[in-house]
Amino acid sequence: MTDEFTFSSSSCTIETDTANGTSLFFPPDPFREEANIQSFSIFEEAAQDRVAFWEKQAECLDWFRRWGKALEWDPPQAKWFLGGMLNASHNCLDRHMKTPVRNKVALIWEGERGEERSITYEELYKQVNKFSNVLKRLGIQKGDKVAIYLPMLPEAVIAMLSCARIGAIHTVVFAGFSAESLKDRILDAEAKLLITADGGFRKGKIIPTKEIADQALEYASCVEKVIVVKRTGHLVNMDSQRDLWYGELMEKAAPECPAVAMDAEDELFILYTSGTTGKPKGIVHTTGGYMVGATMSMRWVFDIKPTDIYWCTADVGWITGHSYVVYGPLSNGMTQLIYEGVPDCPERDRYWKLIEKYGVTILYTAPTAIRTFMKWGEQWPNGCDLSSLRLLGTVGEPINPEAWLWYHRCIGRGKCPIVDTWWQTETGSIMIAPVPGVTALKPGSATRPLPGIDIAILDEEGNEQSSGYLVITSPWPSMLRGIHKDPARFKETYWKKWNGKLYFTGDSAKRDEEGYYWLTGRMDDVINVSGHRLGVNEIESALIDYQSVAEAAVIAISHAIKGQAIMAFVNLKEGVGFSPDLELDLKQHVVKKIGAIARPERIIFIGDLPKTRSGKIMRRLLRDIAEGRVAGDVTTLSDPTVIETIKGKYREDEASS
Repeated sequence: MTDEFTFSSSSCTIETDTANGTSLFFPPDPFREEANIQSFSIFEEAAQDRVAFWEKQAECLDWFRRWGKALEWDPPQAKWFLGGMLNASHNCLDRHMKTPVRNKVALIWEGERGEERSITYEELYKQVNKFSNVLKRLGIQKGDKVAIYLPMLPEAVIAMLSCARIGAIHTVVFAGFSAESLKDRILDAEAKLLITADGGFRKGKIIPTKEIADQALEYASCVEKVIVVKRTGHLVNMDSQRDLWYGELMEKAAPECPAVAMDAEDELFILYTSGTTGKPKGIVHTTGGYMVGATMSMRWVFDIKPTDIYWCTADVGWITGHSYVVYGPLSNGMTQLIYEGVPDCPERDRYWKLIEKYGVTILYTAPTAIRTFMKWGEQWPNGCDLSSLRLLGTVGEPINPEAWLWYHRCIGRGKCPIVDTWWQTETGSIMIAPVPGVTALKPGSATRPLPGIDIAILDEEGNEQSSGYLVITSPWPSMLRGIHKDPARFKETYWKKWNGKLYFTGDSAKRDEEGYYWLTGRMDDVINVSGHRLGVNEIESALIDYQSVAEAAVIAISHAIKGQAIMAFVNLKEGVGFSPDLELDLKQHVVKKIGAIARPERIIFIGDLPKTRSGKIMRRLLRDIAEGRVAGDVTTLSDPTVIETIKGKYREDEASS
């Protein structure tokens, strides 16, 4: 088996390994011949001297002062590019002002109701300069914390870049979070200022972000001022002593604001991510290493071209939005689409019409979204011209092979390589993914680590295995520098196992004979059935592999004999009717795919799964239902009413059992 290309076709070529039946997908010749990386030499260079390799990559950025030492590693603390001075906003904007990129469109924005805005790099540069002066006028200085609670608007990007420009540390909170979640993050970060909007639109309804923010601020006295972007125009309460309109402030702002020189290890942002204890972790990222990781991974994984129209569907409230909507694309001078709304408003072809309308060439989205599109049916994408697409990507969770193949065939029309990416809020940038010009693709596998990234799979004792704990074995530039105000938790969560020098990802994985990595789920999403540990992702993938199933979520339930048993919540494809034999057939299908140990104890058929607005399945809420607890915070769900529907189905199943 080799990754060398020997095929000629305008579509991806498929080779089947007769030994194990795995299909390898090779990019079309035209794609390979025009790829930015066409050989494995970059991997070989990184393997010879990893630190020197990252120093070379750092040259891609503008530095006010070059670093003296590339890496200082005192586990678990890493410092990269010591003594170097730079600014993230400068690297996204200022350095393009002396090039043709100055006149290039940076952001294409479309609102859910169809409004359009197009902002060039020069226009974005001017807006960021002005808003930077707004922040300074309100007393925000280098090192101050600024909370951002905005819908997907250009102003969210402007706010982030303006904070970076003056050295303020931004903490972006997803605009779907509740008042309590916002309050907790503001208090932990000790934010002095909040940037929000009068509201946003979702499925035609106004999301009252200002009202939610007001509720949060009743208990967050650290916030001194609130800046409000006018989006919906509906009446909101404005505290005359605290609240200020964004537009009025911008009218009075000076047009020039020099970027502050930041040390490479100065904090750029804090981003909160879920923790097993329920208390969010404030992940800290610094300027130099993060910018190197985001910028270079963008180039390698997405094979970017000056003519690309790139669309990452993630919200800026998540790390994907930070790295691959803001800092990665803009530092590379890309044109990108930003969309405010949902994929089914007004119809289920909204995404495909956007791709057709703007000529999108790269689409980066979540497997959960792809499975939803599968459920809706092929008639929606088939009714649109998707010929502009040349590369597809996935992010957020492992993608099951059936969804991968559907995405490749129905959206990519058989000609687009798929870059399935694995990384985390903590890693800052993509860690495992194909380099599409040279990596043969396997449906469902994130393939191999990127250049300069060292990965291993270990057992409890720290021995190398083909299946087990996924571990990063050496420091990388964009790695987290800690958990805000909680160094003990930082060590306990990520560095407690083995010798304290290995980063514990919390994910499980397996590696096949060709060295390809297959992510099998979170270690805390493991079900222990009679002493056998089973990843929920593997079981869910087996369920989704069944032709009638659109989506599935698996949880553990208590079992008197086995300790834990498997319960599955299954969403059928549209047009598929329930039959008494379906549950038995599904159980047998899982046995065939995995083994008898993985046979679900119960399967409950529901109309939809509880998912956040970013598409993440909230298995925690399903466990709450199964264990009779009051469901936790449901305000982040795309449809909070789905919980009551699932409870009803669960009770019906209990009664019939």
